[in-house]
Amino acid sequence: MTMHYLDETHILLFLVQVFILLLATRGLGEIFRRWNQPALTAELLVGILLGPTILGRFLPGLHRAIFPPDLVQQNMLETVAWIGVLFLLLETGLEIHFSVAWRQRGSALTIALADIIIPMVVAFLPCLLLPDRYLADPDRRIIFALFVATAMTISAMPVAARALHDLNLLKADLGFLIMSALAVNDIVGWVLFTIVLGFFTESAVSLGPVAAIFAATVGFAALALTLGRRVSTRALDVLKRFKLPEPSTSLTFACLLGLLFGAVTQKLGIHALFGFFLAGVVMGEARNLSEQSRGVISQMVYAIFVPLFFANIGLKIDFATGFDPFLVTFVTAIGIAGRYLGAWVGVGLTRAPRADRHFISIAHTPGGMMEVVVALLALESGLITIRVFVAVVFSAVFSSVIVGPWMRAALARRAAIRLLDLLHREAVLPELAAASRDDAIRELAVVAGNKMGGDARDRLVAAALARENEFGTGIGSGVAIPHVRLEGIRQPVVVFGHAAGGIDWDAPDGQPVRDVFLVVTPAGAQDVHVQILAEIARVLQAEENRKKLDRAADAAELWAFLQAMFSSARSAVSPGK
Repeated sequence: MTMHYLDETHILLFLVQVFILLLATRGLGEIFRRWNQPALTAELLVGILLGPTILGRFLPGLHRAIFPPDLVQQNMLETVAWIGVLFLLLETGLEIHFSVAWRQRGSALTIALADIIIPMVVAFLPCLLLPDRYLADPDRRIIFALFVATAMTISAMPVAARALHDLNLLKADLGFLIMSALAVNDIVGWVLFTIVLGFFTESAVSLGPVAAIFAATVGFAALALTLGRRVSTRALDVLKRFKLPEPSTSLTFACLLGLLFGAVTQKLGIHALFGFFLAGVVMGEARNLSEQSRGVISQMVYAIFVPLFFANIGLKIDFATGFDPFLVTFVTAIGIAGRYLGAWVGVGLTRAPRADRHFISIAHTPGGMMEVVVALLALESGLITIRVFVAVVFSAVFSSVIVGPWMRAALARRAAIRLLDLLHREAVLPELAAASRDDAIRELAVVAGNKMGGDARDRLVAAALARENEFGTGIGSGVAIPHVRLEGIRQPVVVFGHAAGGIDWDAPDGQPVRDVFLVVTPAGAQDVHVQILAEIARVLQAEENRKKLDRAADAAELWAFLQAMFSSARSAVSPGK
């Protein structure tokens, strides 16, 4: 038996490999972000360029020098890459607000279930007809078709979130509904994939093992999301009483929980990735986990581990040899069409405005990182061939690249608004007296309620606070846009307040909020509601505009600045439309 030992040469080469991969992925990733494209594309591209597809084909000597076919050397990079994907699943779960999605289960659950059932049907039936040469094991065609069908249901929540953020709609009700539906989609999709993978690992599909896999998956998920959620929240409370340093304490706790859940699911015969995903969902439910701590975890994962994982995929696989034009077109078509159609039908079954139907459906189309991850698991389990894997990767990348421009085009078709038709001088408060988020909302709601008359003020305060506690509206850079849709009012109302000292809003970037817009729209005016939020966020994204508001000496100057900022807005529509 040949023994392989780690020596100083391995360590030196490992450091060189990580240096090259991180430099290339992060550098190219930032360029892609400036082009409003997902970093996933850049990370996979770096792996393809440095792997057997390009470097290994045209400069094989250089490729072997940097990435030699040495088992120890390959295992070192592979281990770091797998740590990356484990923590990617942890971070993905962290972004899921399960209890919030559950409270929205009427619409969110309907859309999510439709976006699971319909894509599975759209993908499953054609996959049964694929020629044998595309299958790893033609005798297990049904399991293969189930895998592809399941993979096609998992939408890329981080990609959709990034696109919504770029359009300034992530904190809007529309973004709230999309993210809630995608949260349910993620959880159910991963449960289904774990069960399908468990089916395949059984030598024969019989009732006993199938029932055991299903019971273990669903049972552990239910236990984690109930008892596990309460225990983790209390544990964080206890740790905070000791005044331990943050966010390092929360970060360590999240990692430990991921490792524990991963070990449990691996022991149960379910993949450890599902345990990390559930740990993230549980941590995401902890109200005592600050947005700053969440941001630190996310930055750690996406700055180091994720780029190495996706680049390593390109280092292992020759994409040129595995590229099959028919299969790439086939997988891309059934993936995008199935997810779009599923969400489109789901929205039609809810009370969501018809104007949002196309936009929500587009948000569900990207496969992104999760599609690549499940495909890699299937490839390493022998469930799919290299050609199918390459097709899924291209499908994931293509769907992620087009979703941003597609959503922007859909949004541009909506009726434009002119914010100055809704924001008046008497609704501008040059210095908020409030010292807390809730008091600031109450202060602004009083002004808005006085403009609306009747009992609208009390209803507005209650609705705005409930909406804020459900899904925060701090968008970062010192800006917050609390908003609510209210029954019984005829036209939108916008109120602005400036807080020179800043108010703790638990924003994603941890910065105190200085500029607050309270937006109130009629319950049925969804188009106007979305356009107002997007226009405010667009204008306040510019650092120069925020500095002008900070420099305003009095109410008159503040109003003049606001007029100048929003005067270039697009053509107006009737506010009561």
